[in-house]
Amino acid sequence: MSESTASGADTATQVFVDHRELLFAIVYNILGSVADTEDVLQDTWVSWSGRARRSPLDGIDGIDNPRAYLVRIAVNHALGRRAALTRRRETYVGAWLPDPLLDEPGPDDSAGHTLRAESVSLAMLVVLESLTPLERAVFVLNEVFGYAHTEIAEVIGRSPAAVRQLAHRARGHVHARRPLYEAHPRVRREATERFVAAALGGDIGALMEILAPDVTVWTDGGGNRRAAGLRPVHGRDKVARMLAGFATRRETHLDIRYRRVNGDDSAVIFEGGAPYAVMVMDLTPEGDRVSGVYIVSNPDKLTHLHKGGTGKTENEEGAA
Repeated sequence: MSESTASGADTATQVFVDHRELLFAIVYNILGSVADTEDVLQDTWVSWSGRARRSPLDGIDGIDNPRAYLVRIAVNHALGRRAALTRRRETYVGAWLPDPLLDEPGPDDSAGHTLRAESVSLAMLVVLESLTPLERAVFVLNEVFGYAHTEIAEVIGRSPAAVRQLAHRARGHVHARRPLYEAHPRVRREATERFVAAALGGDIGALMEILAPDVTVWTDGGGNRRAAGLRPVHGRDKVARMLAGFATRRETHLDIRYRRVNGDDSAVIFEGGAPYAVMVMDLTPEGDRVSGVYIVSNPDKLTHLHKGGTGKTENEEGAA
């Protein structure tokens, strides 16, 4: 390898590393899967490094805006992967939920394993699943990352007018299904702790107080957890009975860690040191009741979680 080629490869690597966290956040918000996001980033690196290996005239030195170039490659690889993801989910056992993502990096996390300031809630990711791939990409780039319509047009190869139309449809659909409000962090944390204590303690009375009348629970066990239902459960009475029944059937103690998952205070539950489930709550606009619960217990979606942080055992929670 010549000296100039080696220098170009080093520069290409550094540029990619500098933008990897941004690329991860964008692609994850488009796909909702950590493993698929990592695959897309690998494909992006192959495309990027391949250009760097060419002659200097055709290599990265000729790219005026490496960030925009990398985003375009990553987004188009992500859009290409959506068809395979859709086919996979058609045969998925039970409800499918996005992979939960801790906002703080773990001891073995790469920079790409954190959303940080670009956090999109798990509930919002569920809503984004109902958009077309192009609508979702436009919504993520525009609403989450602040890209202008003209910039997005260059990324996805559409006219600015077409992008504006896609953005309008996506925004209207999302806001109709998920009104824009955000409970105070302290209120969310208190409601989360009250719900988890009642749910894992099997306290139907406490559950009836904290649950909204039209609450819905989605459980994603991927066919690997017997406790996970195959369909969403609607209504306070049914949800309370389901959660209380699960609590009475368990034979082992659980370790509860309150962490920020996809930007929201949530409960990460461990059993015997291994991640068992992630529980993310949606609150009513007043912030005093739980209107939605997302429980991800599929072990394949929890392998990237680490224990860390503060937490309570089940016994400590009951004594608090």
